[in-house]
Amino acid sequence: MVTPSDVTSVSAAKSPGPAPAPGPDLPRVVPRRRIGRWVAAAAALLVFSMVLNSVVRNEAFQWGVVGRYFTSAAVLDGLVLTLWLTGAVMVLGFLLGTVLAVMRLSDNPVLRTLSWGYVWIFRSTPLLVQLLFWFNIGALYPTLGLGIPYGPEFVTVTTVHLLGPTLTAVIGLTLHEAAYAAEVVRGGILSVDAGQTEAAQALGLPGHRTLRRIVVPQAMRSIVPTAGNMLIGTLKGTSIVSVLAVHDLLYSVQLIYNQTYQVIPLLMVATLWYVAVTSVLGAGQYYVERYYARGDSRALPPTPLQRLRGRLSVVRTRLRVPAAADVRPATGGDR
Repeated sequence: MVTPSDVTSVSAAKSPGPAPAPGPDLPRVVPRRRIGRWVAAAAALLVFSMVLNSVVRNEAFQWGVVGRYFTSAAVLDGLVLTLWLTGAVMVLGFLLGTVLAVMRLSDNPVLRTLSWGYVWIFRSTPLLVQLLFWFNIGALYPTLGLGIPYGPEFVTVTTVHLLGPTLTAVIGLTLHEAAYAAEVVRGGILSVDAGQTEAAQALGLPGHRTLRRIVVPQAMRSIVPTAGNMLIGTLKGTSIVSVLAVHDLLYSVQLIYNQTYQVIPLLMVATLWYVAVTSVLGAGQYYVERYYARGDSRALPPTPLQRLRGRLSVVRTRLRVPAAADVRPATGGDR
């Protein structure tokens, strides 16, 4: 016969008690040592140090010449033109590309066909060929006129006097960039759930407002990463306009080393400037992507600054623990 006291004793024995406090007698969990990772890391650091040493201590680079021309007036003027050209081409290219993307998604078969044909032509032709074609456009159209279609012209301008090297570079790069921007924007718009558009139509919103206020803000999450890569590619791609004698960064460097015959150090000047500007653009792209990633179901990863703050807080905590242990009063004492 089981008495209530026996039930009470059994339940008390089965009830979980407080976890034992960690002490010196408990085993300590030691992570598995992965020797291969440390060997691979040491080999990679060794190769990196050898490459860095060969670059820094190689006298052929002439680092003194690099430092002298790095902030020269000619190089800085070329850098400013490169940055201006990159910004103008990206803005104009994406404006035209957005129009082409909307035409491609239109229900009008004529607009769809024209947009597809534009993208097909300009993506199938090398950029250098396009720039040379626009540079020699005066051979095909000596004059450009403004007037009634198939009728009299009111204003005529000589093409040679109208299109200089810089304007030709802007036109050629913009038309080429617009073909790729159209596909980027179209892909971003198609990534938005169709239910968003249907909900806007149910609310009675017009098509242009639905596109501008609902579809495009959500599409930016897919557009921004590719657009950032295009921006960096355009920055480096502007160096091709040097064949048109446009005084960009590369052409300015070429003018200098054609006089001094210091080819390697001047090319290093251009390389360092491209690396510096590309790094800044990459950092900007990172934070723009985080801005448009708000509202996503996934948690955003911490920024490099947040990681640094977290590691510093861990270090401070570890430093405070031994200090607190030193000032802890000893057990016992005088009574």
